[in-house]
Amino acid sequence: MESSALSMLPPIITIILALLTKEVYTSLIVGIFVGAMLFTDGNFLESIVTFFEIMEGKVGGNVNILVFLVILGILVAIISKSGATKAYGEWARSVISGKRSALGLTAFLGMLIFIDDYFNCLTVGTIMRPVTDKFKICRAKLAYVIDSTAAPICIIAPVSSWAAAVGSSLPEGSLIDGFLLFLQTIPFNLYAILTMLFMVFIITTGRDFATMGAEVRKNNEHFEIPAEYKDAVSEEQSTGGQGKIIDLILPLIVLISVCIYGMLYTGGIHEGKTISDAFADCDASKSLALGSFIALIFISALYLPRKVVNFSEYCECYSQGFKAMVPAIFILCLAWTLSGICSDSYLNLGGYVG
Repeated sequence: MESSALSMLPPIITIILALLTKEVYTSLIVGIFVGAMLFTDGNFLESIVTFFEIMEGKVGGNVNILVFLVILGILVAIISKSGATKAYGEWARSVISGKRSALGLTAFLGMLIFIDDYFNCLTVGTIMRPVTDKFKICRAKLAYVIDSTAAPICIIAPVSSWAAAVGSSLPEGSLIDGFLLFLQTIPFNLYAILTMLFMVFIITTGRDFATMGAEVRKNNEHFEIPAEYKDAVSEEQSTGGQGKIIDLILPLIVLISVCIYGMLYTGGIHEGKTISDAFADCDASKSLALGSFIALIFISALYLPRKVVNFSEYCECYSQGFKAMVPAIFILCLAWTLSGICSDSYLNLGGYVG
């Protein structure tokens, strides 16, 4: 299709709808469908066919990323069921002296777990909720700190699902190296850098602004765990696992280490390439899938023989972990489809903008 100004409509409509409605799924679907209607000259049935053709191609070409996300969800569920996060929370509560320290540790953990933003939110949130509740920190403030480290740190970390996603968004047959492009854009990612700097400012000064300030003042007058979270808190407190802090730390170390090695391996480090060349030529999505799979094998060998979790609980965590990651997977599939409808083969947005 010959590019025109109309090719800009799908992303513009998606962004505007997302800002107005706060509904990401609906906004993406509408944006994709508008693009499909433009491509098929308004043919409704052909638009639907085009919608699913693009999604099929995009999802099929990014299976490794989806496998990685599913296994991450399973890992979080197993670690949580083991009681390792509870053990860490109890230790943290014994050494942290106040609200500022609790929020600082939350931010620090968020910056350490850079492998994926959704994994970051699930892990840090599960670990730090009991700690911040002890110091009567409102859930809105906790959510802000977690969110201000999760995506920002992941979108500037070379070993992350974001690095793989950037590469997968480039047109097929492109001569541009996706991973190298990701590395080159890191210094210009002002959103990530400024968001984390502002979060550090908020934590160190204790200042709050606008709606957050009102929420914090209300919380200081009467602290109460929101009703929608009480069931989750009760479940965390009743966790029967005998996991220790080391049962949390070791799987994370294995996950990150194997992902890094996987990038070097797929980049040809054993073929004589330098470390920088290996990282530049790596298959990031395959490396992440490999790292998560090895971490799953490791955590199974670490937990099951010691009966940190029993086999029945272990199996339940597979379905629980998958369910937890469905929202992230669905958004990613829709985002891929939107990039597909804007690609050279369809609306050719790049050709118009370029």
